[in-house]
Amino acid sequence: MNSVFAAVITVRRGLCLCYALAGLLAHPYGMAAVLPDERVDAMYHYYEGGDVKVSGPALLVRRNVGDSVSVTGRYYMDSISSASPDVVSGGSPYKDRREEFGLGFDVLHGNSVFSAFVSTSTENDYQADTYSLNVSHELFGGLTTVNMGYSQGHDVVSRVDTSFESEVNRYSYRLGLSQVLSKSLLLGVNYEGIAEAGYLQNPYRYARVLGAYTEEIYPGTRDSQALALRLVKGFAQSSRPVGSSLRADYRYYRDNWGINSHTLGAAYQFYIGDRWLGDVHSRYYQQSAASFYSDNFQTAMTYMARDKELSTFQDYSIGTKWSWTFLKQRYLSVERASLNLAYDYIYFTYDDYTNVLTGQKYSFGANVLQLYISAWN
Repeated sequence: MNSVFAAVITVRRGLCLCYALAGLLAHPYGMAAVLPDERVDAMYHYYEGGDVKVSGPALLVRRNVGDSVSVTGRYYMDSISSASPDVVSGGSPYKDRREEFGLGFDVLHGNSVFSAFVSTSTENDYQADTYSLNVSHELFGGLTTVNMGYSQGHDVVSRVDTSFESEVNRYSYRLGLSQVLSKSLLLGVNYEGIAEAGYLQNPYRYARVLGAYTEEIYPGTRDSQALALRLVKGFAQSSRPVGSSLRADYRYYRDNWGINSHTLGAAYQFYIGDRWLGDVHSRYYQQSAASFYSDNFQTAMTYMARDKELSTFQDYSIGTKWSWTFLKQRYLSVERASLNLAYDYIYFTYDDYTNVLTGQKYSFGANVLQLYISAWN
């Protein structure tokens, strides 16, 4: 797993490699009491930063069965290569391929939507299976929406060319509230708690004790909590039923490894004519280091980590997204179709992680690109 895949985990924490998938291919947690639209989405994504490259296609197909059931299928693939400092320090440059398949069902009953989703992903040294259940219920004429969810994951970790194999179990609990405050103001509050147990470290990564490399040792459990707030303010336009909008986000995270993080985000969405939808957004993320992290331990400890994602660091990002509706009238079985392009630039700076190739504190910039087409039936 992942010496490489961990190198982009920070991106997935917020913007993530699949920024477009967050709205298109991810499970629709937080939806109101209505079935999702029938649609097909096909995407190509690309990430480059810190001597890591990740690219590949993604596909979503969502179809309704009658008036109360929706079925979703998705496919996502990463082709990964890396020569980042943490990978090179533990061996040679690395290449891998990860494939993920998912299947979901949504059932509409009155003012509630019940959802189930299962996904499986494979790499040459990692197998991950996840099962999710969610329920969304509308109250007070649709002004309030309450969401609850539970997910369980089971991962199998191995190391290439060895007999090593271990397991990880993950449990996630979610609770959310969406509240219409006025005709143009929406508030969202979401809480998530995660419990993990098993082999939580990376079999390829090493810690340093007085400059000498030694195997990392992590605790066997990790408990984390996150609270996120979102405000969306709409601005009416006389020429269209839906105008522009301004969004502000804040997320606080903590875990029993000693990590605390804060994420701030803002976005402005606007229309140009009747076919173009634009979006500009920015994000700031900052976290403290895990209690058992060190760039270079002075003495051997019970737990030792040198994963830069457990260090003290921050990242800044700015991006834009554009959607062009090139088909607005029915053609064959397609009612509407759009072409979409999203780009983000992210800059990472690490306060207490050293690039072993240069001896300097590590920092790098990353480019994230998504190009996808969407068609509604």
